[in-house]
Amino acid sequence: MLAPARAYTAPMNYCSDCAQPVSRKIPEGDDKERYVCDDCGSIHYQNPRIITGCLPIIDTRVLLCKRAIEPRLGYWTLPAGFMENGETTEAGAVRETWEEAHAVVETRHLYTLFNLPHISQVYMFYLADMPKAEYSSGIESLEVELFEEADIPWDELAFPVIRETLKRYFEDRKVGSFPLYSADIVRPARR
Repeated sequence: MLAPARAYTAPMNYCSDCAQPVSRKIPEGDDKERYVCDDCGSIHYQNPRIITGCLPIIDTRVLLCKRAIEPRLGYWTLPAGFMENGETTEAGAVRETWEEAHAVVETRHLYTLFNLPHISQVYMFYLADMPKAEYSSGIESLEVELFEEADIPWDELAFPVIRETLKRYFEDRKVGSFPLYSADIVRPARR
């Protein structure tokens, strides 16, 4: 069992309900520090962000996008982004693939799931087929390109979850089986 880490919380100065100052404290009946409004008493819970996307495949190639935004501007990634309220993770993955790569995909199944507790994020990638090799850069992409395994720009990948998902895919492709893979990516504690 992993030891609990100090949770990342985004800074907050004022209550979103009444605009009065907030402070960090452990609310009665809770065991975690939260932002609590000093005036109206509202407790502001901060929960992990879900990033959902696809590993789009056509024939023996995978689709990657070169990021047009920070973080990691100019680095290659799979089409993915923050899940929106009111959508499923799968619908979010399809939407993000369209927004970033103007590619239509048909998802097979959830393929990789990564927990990044040090930044309070969860990444979920769906294995997806591209019925046609039709794609173009969306507003968040400088370029979009299909890559054979030998041509993947490994030293120019944006995030460890992208590298791990691609590595896993090319290993699984050799045996023709694509089971769900889950892992924690934990940043070592700073001294």
